[in-house]
Amino acid sequence: MSSSKRIYLSSPHMSGLEQDFVNHAFETNWIAPVGDNIEGFESDLENFLNNKAYAIALNSGTSAIHLAMLLLGITKGDEVLCQSFTFVASVNPVIYAGATPVFVDSEAETWNMSPKLLEEAIQNRIKNYKKPKAIITVHLYGMPYKVDEINTVAKKYDIPVIEDAAEALGSFYKGEPCGIFGDFSVFSFNGNKIITTSAGGALMVKNLDEKSNAIFLSSQAKEESEHYEHSKIGFNYRMSNVLAGIGRGQMKVLKGRVEARRNNFEFYKTELSTLKNITFLEEPSNSVSNRWLSCVVLESFEERECIRLALEAENIESRPLWKPMHLQPVFKNCLSFTNGISEDLFRRGLCLPSGSNLSQEDLKKVVNVILKLVD
Repeated sequence: MSSSKRIYLSSPHMSGLEQDFVNHAFETNWIAPVGDNIEGFESDLENFLNNKAYAIALNSGTSAIHLAMLLLGITKGDEVLCQSFTFVASVNPVIYAGATPVFVDSEAETWNMSPKLLEEAIQNRIKNYKKPKAIITVHLYGMPYKVDEINTVAKKYDIPVIEDAAEALGSFYKGEPCGIFGDFSVFSFNGNKIITTSAGGALMVKNLDEKSNAIFLSSQAKEESEHYEHSKIGFNYRMSNVLAGIGRGQMKVLKGRVEARRNNFEFYKTELSTLKNITFLEEPSNSVSNRWLSCVVLESFEERECIRLALEAENIESRPLWKPMHLQPVFKNCLSFTNGISEDLFRRGLCLPSGSNLSQEDLKKVVNVILKLVD
Protein backbone atom coordinates (compact mmCIF):
# COMPACT_ATOMS: atom_id res chain seq x y z
CA MET A 1 0.00 0.00 0.00
CA SER A 2 1.10 3.56 -0.67
CA SER A 3 2.58 5.50 2.26
CA SER A 4 0.82 8.70 1.15
CA LYS A 5 -2.07 10.21 3.13
CA ARG A 6 -5.34 8.36 2.75
CA ILE A 7 -8.00 9.82 0.47
CA TYR A 8 -11.33 8.95 2.03
CA LEU A 9 -14.63 8.28 0.32
CA SER A 10 -16.57 10.95 2.23
CA SER A 11 -15.03 12.35 5.41
CA PRO A 12 -16.47 15.01 7.75
CA HIS A 13 -15.76 18.61 6.73
CA MET A 14 -15.84 21.16 9.53
CA SER A 15 -16.03 24.89 8.74
CA GLY A 16 -14.92 26.34 12.09
CA LEU A 17 -18.31 28.01 12.53
CA GLU A 18 -19.54 25.02 14.54
CA GLN A 19 -17.32 25.86 17.53
CA ASP A 20 -19.26 29.00 18.50
CA PHE A 21 -22.50 27.04 18.81
CA VAL A 22 -20.81 24.20 20.69
CA ASN A 23 -19.19 26.70 23.06
CA HIS A 24 -22.61 28.23 23.67
CA ALA A 25 -23.91 24.82 24.77
CA PHE A 26 -21.07 24.52 27.29
CA GLU A 27 -21.30 28.10 28.48
CA THR A 28 -25.02 27.75 29.21
CA ASN A 29 -24.51 24.20 30.56
CA TRP A 30 -27.17 22.81 28.18
CA ILE A 31 -25.37 19.69 27.02
CA ALA A 32 -28.39 17.38 27.34
CA PRO A 33 -31.02 16.67 24.63
CA VAL A 34 -32.66 20.07 25.23
CA GLY A 35 -31.52 23.62 24.52
CA ASP A 36 -31.25 26.53 22.13
CA ASN A 37 -29.11 24.71 19.59
CA ILE A 38 -31.72 22.00 19.06
CA GLU A 39 -34.47 24.54 18.49
CA GLY A 40 -32.17 26.58 16.27
CA PHE A 41 -31.05 23.59 14.21
CA GLU A 42 -34.65 22.50 13.68
CA SER A 43 -35.52 26.04 12.59
CA ASP A 44 -32.54 26.08 10.19
CA LEU A 45 -33.75 22.86 8.56
CA GLU A 46 -37.32 24.15 8.30
CA ASN A 47 -36.13 27.38 6.69
CA PHE A 48 -34.02 25.47 4.17
CA LEU A 49 -37.12 23.47 3.22
CA ASN A 50 -39.07 26.71 2.69
CA ASN A 51 -41.06 26.01 5.85
CA LYS A 52 -43.00 23.21 4.13
CA ALA A 53 -42.24 20.70 6.90
CA TYR A 54 -41.52 20.68 10.63
CA ALA A 55 -38.24 19.23 11.95
CA ILE A 56 -37.48 17.02 14.96
CA ALA A 57 -33.72 16.67 15.60
CA LEU A 58 -32.84 13.08 16.56
CA ASN A 59 -29.81 10.92 17.29
CA SER A 60 -29.87 9.19 13.87
CA GLY A 61 -31.72 8.89 10.59
CA THR A 62 -32.52 5.31 11.59
CA SER A 63 -34.35 6.59 14.67
CA ALA A 64 -36.26 8.99 12.43
CA ILE A 65 -37.54 6.15 10.21
CA HIS A 66 -38.51 4.16 13.31
CA LEU A 67 -40.46 7.13 14.67
CA ALA A 68 -42.25 7.46 11.34
CA MET A 69 -43.23 3.78 11.66
CA LEU A 70 -44.62 4.42 15.14
CA LEU A 71 -46.53 7.54 14.09
CA LEU A 72 -48.13 5.52 11.28
CA GLY A 73 -49.17 2.82 13.75
CA ILE A 74 -47.15 0.11 11.99
CA THR A 75 -46.85 -3.00 14.11
CA LYS A 76 -46.37 -6.76 14.14
CA GLY A 77 -47.87 -8.49 11.11
CA ASP A 78 -47.84 -5.40 8.88
CA GLU A 79 -45.93 -5.21 5.62
CA VAL A 80 -43.87 -2.24 4.41
CA LEU A 81 -42.66 -1.80 0.84
CA CYS A 82 -38.97 -0.90 0.83
CA GLN A 83 -36.49 0.15 -1.83
CA SER A 84 -34.08 -2.77 -2.19
CA PHE A 85 -31.15 -0.75 -3.55
CA THR A 86 -30.11 1.16 -0.41
CA PHE A 87 -28.24 0.95 2.89
CA VAL A 88 -29.64 -1.37 5.55
CA ALA A 89 -30.59 1.56 7.83
CA SER A 90 -33.53 2.25 5.50
CA VAL A 91 -34.98 -1.16 6.31
CA ASN A 92 -33.96 -2.10 9.87
CA PRO A 93 -36.64 0.12 11.50
CA VAL A 94 -39.31 -1.99 9.79
CA ILE A 95 -38.01 -4.91 11.82
CA TYR A 96 -37.84 -2.77 14.98
CA ALA A 97 -41.57 -2.10 14.57
CA GLY A 98 -42.26 -5.83 14.26
CA ALA A 99 -43.32 -5.48 10.62
CA THR A 100 -42.06 -7.29 7.51
CA PRO A 101 -40.20 -5.63 4.62
CA VAL A 102 -41.19 -6.38 1.03
CA PHE A 103 -38.50 -5.29 -1.42
CA VAL A 104 -38.97 -3.38 -4.66
CA ASP A 105 -36.21 -3.08 -7.27
CA SER A 106 -34.96 0.02 -9.10
CA GLU A 107 -35.53 1.78 -12.40
CA ALA A 108 -32.50 2.54 -14.58
CA GLU A 109 -32.74 6.34 -14.86
CA THR A 110 -32.26 7.35 -11.20
CA TRP A 111 -31.43 3.93 -9.67
CA ASN A 112 -34.29 4.44 -7.21
CA MET A 113 -37.53 2.54 -6.61
CA SER A 114 -39.33 1.57 -9.81
CA PRO A 115 -42.88 2.99 -9.87
CA LYS A 116 -43.91 0.14 -12.20
CA LEU A 117 -42.64 -2.57 -9.85
CA LEU A 118 -44.07 -0.68 -6.88
CA GLU A 119 -47.56 -0.90 -8.32
CA GLU A 120 -47.06 -4.58 -9.19
CA ALA A 121 -46.01 -5.24 -5.59
CA ILE A 122 -49.02 -3.37 -4.16
CA GLN A 123 -51.43 -5.24 -6.41
CA ASN A 124 -49.85 -8.56 -5.46
CA ARG A 125 -50.06 -7.88 -1.73
CA ILE A 126 -53.67 -6.63 -1.94
CA LYS A 127 -54.58 -9.76 -3.91
CA ASN A 128 -53.09 -11.76 -1.02
CA TYR A 129 -55.02 -9.70 1.56
CA LYS A 130 -51.86 -7.95 2.83
CA LYS A 131 -52.21 -4.33 1.78
CA PRO A 132 -48.89 -2.61 2.67
CA LYS A 133 -49.00 -0.08 5.48
CA ALA A 134 -46.26 2.21 4.09
CA ILE A 135 -43.72 2.76 1.32
CA ILE A 136 -40.10 3.67 2.14
CA THR A 137 -38.36 5.08 -0.91
CA VAL A 138 -34.85 6.57 -1.07
CA HIS A 139 -33.11 9.41 -2.91
CA LEU A 140 -30.05 7.23 -3.53
CA TYR A 141 -26.64 8.94 -3.53
CA GLY A 142 -28.52 12.25 -3.50
CA MET A 143 -30.38 11.61 -6.76
CA PRO A 144 -34.10 12.38 -6.37
CA TYR A 145 -36.39 9.43 -7.01
CA LYS A 146 -39.34 9.75 -9.40
CA VAL A 147 -41.39 11.70 -6.89
CA ASP A 148 -44.50 12.35 -8.99
CA GLU A 149 -44.76 8.77 -10.22
CA ILE A 150 -44.17 7.22 -6.79
CA ASN A 151 -46.64 9.56 -5.09
CA THR A 152 -49.24 8.93 -7.79
CA VAL A 153 -49.08 5.19 -7.13
CA ALA A 154 -49.12 5.72 -3.37
CA LYS A 155 -52.19 7.97 -3.53
CA LYS A 156 -53.98 5.59 -5.89
CA TYR A 157 -53.83 2.87 -3.23
CA ASP A 158 -53.93 5.22 -0.21
CA ILE A 159 -50.55 4.14 1.21
CA PRO A 160 -48.37 6.68 3.06
CA VAL A 161 -44.83 7.40 1.84
CA ILE A 162 -41.77 7.68 4.09
CA GLU A 163 -39.23 9.70 2.10
CA ASP A 164 -35.70 8.59 2.97
CA ALA A 165 -33.72 11.73 2.14
CA ALA A 166 -30.78 10.68 4.33
CA GLU A 167 -28.38 11.21 1.42
CA ALA A 168 -30.25 14.07 -0.26
CA LEU A 169 -30.12 17.24 1.84
CA GLY A 170 -29.52 19.95 -0.76
CA SER A 171 -31.04 18.00 -3.65
CA PHE A 172 -34.06 19.33 -5.55
CA TYR A 173 -36.93 17.91 -7.58
CA LYS A 174 -38.83 20.32 -9.85
CA GLY A 175 -37.31 23.21 -7.93
CA GLU A 176 -38.46 21.95 -4.53
CA PRO A 177 -36.05 20.63 -1.88
CA CYS A 178 -35.95 16.93 -1.10
CA GLY A 179 -37.35 16.30 2.37
CA ILE A 180 -40.89 17.60 1.79
CA PHE A 181 -42.29 14.97 -0.59
CA GLY A 182 -43.29 12.18 1.79
CA ASP A 183 -45.98 11.97 4.44
CA PHE A 184 -42.89 11.73 6.64
CA SER A 185 -39.33 12.50 5.56
CA VAL A 186 -35.94 11.67 7.02
CA PHE A 187 -32.43 13.14 6.99
CA SER A 188 -29.14 11.74 8.28
CA PHE A 189 -26.22 13.74 9.67
CA ASN A 190 -23.81 10.85 10.07
CA GLY A 191 -20.12 11.70 9.69
CA ASN A 192 -20.05 10.81 5.99
CA LYS A 193 -23.10 12.84 4.92
CA ILE A 194 -23.30 16.17 3.05
CA ILE A 195 -23.27 17.91 6.46
CA THR A 196 -22.76 16.20 9.79
CA THR A 197 -23.54 16.51 13.48
CA SER A 198 -21.11 13.65 14.19
CA ALA A 199 -24.10 11.37 14.70
CA GLY A 200 -27.65 12.49 14.16
CA GLY A 201 -30.72 12.73 12.01
CA ALA A 202 -34.05 14.48 11.66
CA LEU A 203 -37.66 13.54 11.08
CA MET A 204 -39.70 15.97 8.97
CA VAL A 205 -43.47 16.04 9.56
CA LYS A 206 -46.34 18.01 8.06
CA ASN A 207 -48.10 19.48 11.10
CA LEU A 208 -47.42 20.59 14.67
CA ASP A 209 -49.45 17.76 16.22
CA GLU A 210 -47.16 15.23 14.54
CA LYS A 211 -44.12 17.18 15.70
CA SER A 212 -45.40 17.24 19.29
CA ASN A 213 -46.12 13.50 19.20
CA ALA A 214 -42.69 12.73 17.71
CA ILE A 215 -40.92 14.77 20.40
CA PHE A 216 -43.00 12.99 23.06
CA LEU A 217 -42.11 9.51 21.78
CA SER A 218 -38.45 10.38 21.23
CA SER A 219 -38.11 11.72 24.79
CA GLN A 220 -39.08 8.52 26.66
CA ALA A 221 -42.82 9.35 26.37
CA LYS A 222 -42.87 11.36 29.58
CA GLU A 223 -46.34 12.60 30.46
CA GLU A 224 -46.85 16.11 31.89
CA SER A 225 -46.63 15.47 35.61
CA GLU A 226 -44.61 16.40 38.69
CA HIS A 227 -43.43 12.80 38.80
CA TYR A 228 -42.41 10.49 35.94
CA GLU A 229 -45.60 9.18 34.39
CA HIS A 230 -45.68 6.92 31.31
CA SER A 231 -48.72 5.59 29.46
CA LYS A 232 -46.78 4.65 26.30
CA ILE A 233 -43.42 3.13 25.49
CA GLY A 234 -40.98 5.85 24.50
CA PHE A 235 -37.45 6.03 23.14
CA ASN A 236 -34.27 7.96 23.90
CA TYR A 237 -33.95 9.39 20.38
CA ARG A 238 -33.49 13.15 20.81
CA MET A 239 -30.33 14.88 19.56
CA SER A 240 -27.88 16.36 22.05
CA ASN A 241 -27.74 20.16 22.28
CA VAL A 242 -23.97 19.91 21.74
CA LEU A 243 -24.32 17.99 18.47
CA ALA A 244 -27.12 20.29 17.34
CA GLY A 245 -24.59 23.11 17.70
CA ILE A 246 -22.36 21.36 15.18
CA GLY A 247 -25.40 21.11 12.90
CA ARG A 248 -26.09 24.85 13.18
CA GLY A 249 -22.57 25.64 12.01
CA GLN A 250 -22.79 23.10 9.22
CA MET A 251 -26.08 24.50 7.90
CA LYS A 252 -24.31 27.82 7.28
CA VAL A 253 -22.03 26.13 4.73
CA LEU A 254 -24.48 23.60 3.24
CA LYS A 255 -24.78 25.31 -0.14
CA GLY A 256 -21.00 25.40 -0.50
CA ARG A 257 -20.73 21.74 0.43
CA VAL A 258 -23.24 20.83 -2.27
CA GLU A 259 -21.38 22.93 -4.82
CA ALA A 260 -18.08 21.24 -3.94
CA ARG A 261 -19.53 17.74 -4.35
CA ARG A 262 -21.19 18.64 -7.61
CA ASN A 263 -17.84 19.99 -8.82
CA ASN A 264 -16.20 16.67 -7.86
CA PHE A 265 -18.69 14.83 -10.06
CA GLU A 266 -18.12 17.18 -13.00
CA PHE A 267 -14.33 16.79 -12.65
CA TYR A 268 -14.57 12.99 -12.77
CA LYS A 269 -17.00 13.09 -15.67
CA THR A 270 -14.80 15.46 -17.69
CA GLU A 271 -11.49 13.74 -16.97
CA LEU A 272 -12.81 10.24 -17.58
CA SER A 273 -14.99 11.11 -20.56
CA THR A 274 -12.61 9.45 -23.03
CA LEU A 275 -13.12 6.04 -21.40
CA LYS A 276 -15.91 4.20 -23.15
CA ASN A 277 -16.24 1.53 -20.47
CA ILE A 278 -17.19 3.97 -17.68
CA THR A 279 -20.65 5.54 -17.37
CA PHE A 280 -22.09 8.02 -14.87
CA LEU A 281 -25.48 8.50 -13.23
CA GLU A 282 -26.95 11.49 -15.10
CA GLU A 283 -29.52 13.92 -13.72
CA PRO A 284 -33.01 13.87 -15.21
CA SER A 285 -34.05 17.31 -16.47
CA ASN A 286 -36.36 17.88 -13.49
CA SER A 287 -33.79 17.00 -10.80
CA VAL A 288 -30.72 18.48 -9.14
CA SER A 289 -28.63 16.02 -7.13
CA ASN A 290 -26.32 17.11 -4.32
CA ARG A 291 -23.96 14.42 -5.71
CA TRP A 292 -23.35 13.13 -2.19
CA LEU A 293 -21.27 10.37 -3.79
CA SER A 294 -19.91 10.32 -7.35
CA CYS A 295 -20.65 6.89 -8.79
CA VAL A 296 -19.44 5.13 -11.92
CA VAL A 297 -20.52 1.92 -13.61
CA LEU A 298 -17.97 -0.28 -15.37
CA GLU A 299 -18.55 -2.89 -18.07
CA SER A 300 -17.90 -5.84 -15.76
CA PHE A 301 -17.38 -6.91 -12.16
CA GLU A 302 -13.75 -7.68 -12.99
CA GLU A 303 -13.14 -4.11 -14.24
CA ARG A 304 -14.86 -2.68 -11.15
CA GLU A 305 -12.66 -4.74 -8.84
CA CYS A 306 -9.52 -3.96 -10.79
CA ILE A 307 -10.09 -0.22 -10.34
CA ARG A 308 -11.14 -0.54 -6.69
CA LEU A 309 -8.03 -2.55 -5.80
CA ALA A 310 -5.75 -0.23 -7.77
CA LEU A 311 -7.16 2.76 -5.86
CA GLU A 312 -6.75 0.95 -2.54
CA ALA A 313 -3.11 0.20 -3.40
CA GLU A 314 -2.63 3.97 -3.61
CA ASN A 315 -4.37 4.50 -0.24
CA ILE A 316 -7.56 5.76 -1.89
CA GLU A 317 -10.90 4.59 -0.49
CA SER A 318 -13.67 3.58 -2.89
CA ARG A 319 -16.70 1.37 -2.35
CA PRO A 320 -18.96 -0.88 -4.43
CA LEU A 321 -22.50 0.44 -4.84
CA TRP A 322 -24.98 -0.75 -2.22
CA LYS A 323 -25.66 -4.47 -2.13
CA PRO A 324 -29.45 -4.79 -2.65
CA MET A 325 -31.41 -5.69 0.45
CA HIS A 326 -33.09 -8.64 -1.27
CA LEU A 327 -29.60 -10.22 -1.58
CA GLN A 328 -28.67 -9.69 2.06
CA PRO A 329 -28.55 -12.88 4.17
CA VAL A 330 -30.58 -11.28 6.96
CA PHE A 331 -33.51 -10.69 4.56
CA LYS A 332 -33.22 -13.91 2.56
CA ASN A 333 -36.76 -15.02 3.45
CA CYS A 334 -38.44 -11.73 2.52
CA LEU A 335 -40.59 -11.27 -0.55
CA SER A 336 -39.09 -9.17 -3.35
CA PHE A 337 -40.16 -7.78 -6.71
CA THR A 338 -37.07 -7.54 -8.88
CA ASN A 339 -35.96 -6.77 -12.42
CA GLY A 340 -32.19 -7.29 -12.17
CA ILE A 341 -31.26 -3.59 -12.24
CA SER A 342 -29.98 -3.22 -8.68
CA GLU A 343 -28.10 -6.53 -8.86
CA ASP A 344 -26.33 -5.37 -12.02
CA LEU A 345 -25.47 -1.99 -10.51
CA PHE A 346 -24.06 -3.66 -7.41
CA ARG A 347 -21.94 -5.97 -9.57
CA ARG A 348 -20.47 -3.24 -11.79
CA GLY A 349 -20.77 0.02 -9.83
CA LEU A 350 -18.20 1.92 -7.77
CA CYS A 351 -18.35 5.00 -5.52
CA LEU A 352 -15.36 7.31 -5.95
CA PRO A 353 -13.98 9.70 -3.29
CA SER A 354 -16.52 12.51 -3.05
CA GLY A 355 -15.88 14.61 0.05
CA SER A 356 -16.31 18.37 -0.11
CA ASN A 357 -12.84 18.70 1.46
CA LEU A 358 -10.99 16.94 -1.40
CA SER A 359 -8.26 19.00 -3.02
CA GLN A 360 -7.64 19.22 -6.77
CA GLU A 361 -4.53 17.14 -6.17
CA ASP A 362 -6.65 14.45 -4.51
CA LEU A 363 -9.07 14.37 -7.41
CA LYS A 364 -6.26 14.27 -9.97
CA LYS A 365 -4.65 11.36 -8.13
CA VAL A 366 -7.89 9.37 -8.27
CA VAL A 367 -8.30 10.05 -11.97
CA ASN A 368 -4.66 9.29 -12.79
CA VAL A 369 -4.88 5.86 -11.13
CA ILE A 370 -7.92 5.02 -13.24
CA LEU A 371 -6.44 6.39 -16.50
CA LYS A 372 -3.14 4.64 -15.94
CA LEU A 373 -4.92 1.37 -15.27
CA VAL A 374 -7.02 1.63 -18.41
CA ASP A 375 -4.02 2.60 -20.54
